[in-house]
Amino acid sequence: MRRRFFVDQVRNEHAEISGDDARHLTRVLRVEVGQRYEISDNSSVYLAEIETARKEHVVFRTLEKLPVVTPPVAVVLAAALIKFDHFEWMIEKATELGVTAIVPVIAIRTEHGLEKAAPKRLERWRRIGMEASQQSRRAHLPEIAEPMLLSDVLKLNGTYRYALDEDPSAVRFKTSLPAQTSTTDSVALLIGPEGGWTDSERAEFTAANWSPVSLGPSILRAETAALAASAVITCHWLE
Repeated sequence: MRRRFFVDQVRNEHAEISGDDARHLTRVLRVEVGQRYEISDNSSVYLAEIETARKEHVVFRTLEKLPVVTPPVAVVLAAALIKFDHFEWMIEKATELGVTAIVPVIAIRTEHGLEKAAPKRLERWRRIGMEASQQSRRAHLPEIAEPMLLSDVLKLNGTYRYALDEDPSAVRFKTSLPAQTSTTDSVALLIGPEGGWTDSERAEFTAANWSPVSLGPSILRAETAALAASAVITCHWLE
């Protein structure tokens, strides 16, 4: 299966990659003139041939447009900030699972150091999203938003909106999913911080008509819960 790369734009049937990305292609992947790969401009996907391969400059010539495979449902993953190594692992894996957007959430129990440092990590997080998109052959990059307060996150739209909660009174996630699904559906998924939700936050998302749901009796790490729930959603909409 051909590798896929993201480019800024396709213009006059050509696209370019430069700088560090080009060096990775030429020095690590050893791409050569005449080799064929797939490229995406985050809108369309093309079969393309390498026309130029220099150390810091790679040029593709498009040969044909390819079908775009989209996820079965648009998923917005709103995840409370956790330790950055865990949060970045979650970004990588959620991207591989096809999540449409990732929104870092500032909750009451979010560590203050994480809240202050998060905006400086956005470029790195988007880079992780791009690399995971190339690895998993996505057609579109995930949108990774700036950190948002929970009160603002609760205003996000979605055909279905779920808040994962370890509260034993929350209904099982699988049983709360709709029996009939549509390709136009969207799902917003809210994941709490390492310390869990406070009672006041539970009252907030319940009042905002987010459905509190549980993945079962085990207490999962935040990043594990995010991926498990994302996988459940994707599989359910594929059925």
